[in-house]
Amino acid sequence: MTTTATATRPLLQTVGLRKRYGDSEILKGVDFSIDTGQVKAVLGPSGSGKSTILRLMALLEPSDGGSILLHGKEIGVEDDGTGRPRQLPERRLAAQRTDIGMVFQRFNLFAHLDVLHNVTLGLVEVQGMGRKEAAAKAEAMLDRVGMAHRMRHYPSELSGGQQQRVAIARALVLEPSVMLFDEPTSALDPELVGEVLEVMESLAEQGMTMIVVTHETRFARRVADEVALFDSGVIVEQAPPEQFFTDPRHERTRQFLSHIH
Repeated sequence: MTTTATATRPLLQTVGLRKRYGDSEILKGVDFSIDTGQVKAVLGPSGSGKSTILRLMALLEPSDGGSILLHGKEIGVEDDGTGRPRQLPERRLAAQRTDIGMVFQRFNLFAHLDVLHNVTLGLVEVQGMGRKEAAAKAEAMLDRVGMAHRMRHYPSELSGGQQQRVAIARALVLEPSVMLFDEPTSALDPELVGEVLEVMESLAEQGMTMIVVTHETRFARRVADEVALFDSGVIVEQAPPEQFFTDPRHERTRQFLSHIH
């Protein structure tokens, strides 16, 4: 029987998460969580910490304090034998990363590999899947994002929107529990933004758990279950979209919205 604690446990959670770069404290003890099937949009000015928290949750760099929990278990660290945490070895970090999909602003596709091999790489190298099985799985995922007809093309032969859809397929093919999007449309020409947002909206409709750092307020309002505003390393406000955009509680939120509108 499922206990109440298990039933209400967030899928992904940070507790008191801190991060510094030199003298700058980027995250100041942030508590953040998302439940299974939920979509959270994260807004905020440049330098507010919103992209940094994604990188930490994706285990791309270590925190300077606090913890990250996935399915209720701390990830990214182990006991060093004295009761203090230390970062896991890269091999174990890589294994944990497969459960947390990450899509970046700049696609990060390998220029020397065609679309199909970009998407199969993680399946073969990280999960040890056979090439034939990996290719079949990757082709199905590329079809899901509308890119199967381009699987033999190289990144240089694709538009920015097409490259980003391939990047989404590459993350999805590993079957992560949660997808993190770091301003996935900010590097795209305006006419290409819609095709990427359409794929993301489809994922949300299919129940994918998603954290989306974005400036696309219409997308956030339409798709997100909750919207959060980051500023100066803390979460200023979190609320359902209707309240966040029409009746925010904090003056900083009202100021931010007045500028982006």
